[in-house]
Amino acid sequence: MMRVRIADKTDAADGIAVFELVAADGGTLPPFSAGAHVDVHPGNGLVRQYSLCNDPAETHRYLLGVLRDPASRGGSAAMHALAAGDTLEISAPKNHFPLHADAGHSVLVAGGIGVTPILAMAQSLARAGASFEFHYCTRSAARTAFRERLAADDLRGCTHLYHDDAPGRQADLPGLLAAPRPDAHLYVCGPSGFMAAVLDAARAAGWPEARLHREYFAAPEAPAAPGGAFQVKVQSSGRIIGIAPDVTVVQALAAHGVEIPTSCEQGVCGTCLTRLLSGEPDHRDAYLTEEERAANDQFLPCCSRAKSGMLVLDL
Repeated sequence: MMRVRIADKTDAADGIAVFELVAADGGTLPPFSAGAHVDVHPGNGLVRQYSLCNDPAETHRYLLGVLRDPASRGGSAAMHALAAGDTLEISAPKNHFPLHADAGHSVLVAGGIGVTPILAMAQSLARAGASFEFHYCTRSAARTAFRERLAADDLRGCTHLYHDDAPGRQADLPGLLAAPRPDAHLYVCGPSGFMAAVLDAARAAGWPEARLHREYFAAPEAPAAPGGAFQVKVQSSGRIIGIAPDVTVVQALAAHGVEIPTSCEQGVCGTCLTRLLSGEPDHRDAYLTEEERAANDQFLPCCSRAKSGMLVLDL
């Protein structure tokens, strides 16, 4: 963990605040790559993940864009209550949503506050002189963040803005994603329904699953499913622990002294990713790809459960 100071706080759009963070001791910050996020501790025991949205070439600051969401679990309200001059603790940057070096062309698609990691990607690609296009969908012009940055010379020619409330300005997803280049990769971030629409359009257009990359800010709504009891075996000790229907694997193991690091506790961030040695998991996360789920050799114990009677974990 490291302590940072809020050097500046500005409004980027309706309901969106941008925080400029600098090292509290005046030093440089750890480097990061486009798509990275940090764990932020805004107080009251809360831990939230926020994407870094500035150019990764900048080593003197981190920029975070935070939407004030009335439906959130308290993190966004705590962040919006902070002011310039306040300090807080954050983790070193982590990246579960990186750009792929073998992409000959990158298609970046952002919905709402999902623009934050996508903006960092656009700046990184522009600085490298790489081929890319950037599609940014919002409810209205007033809800469109970072407009000045998007109008700068390095991004203006590749950026396309769409607004739900403007006739003729809505995104035609099937048209945007039709006839994908064989060397193209797609990156999408935004509300879960928006992301599902983008990914469905891409699959219908023939995009290979391996070239579809996404990051969720919250776990998508899943249909209710029974959460029956099962057992977990800790491979290193041979211990077998029962998992009750209303308890997560992480909670049950912690009660028996087996700690698994967690952060989001929603199956989004990947912090608790655990290797699975045997058994069939019931994947309920938003982190693993379809191929990774099908392999059944890892799962996220903060939210996923079991289809078989026992899971053997590499712990």
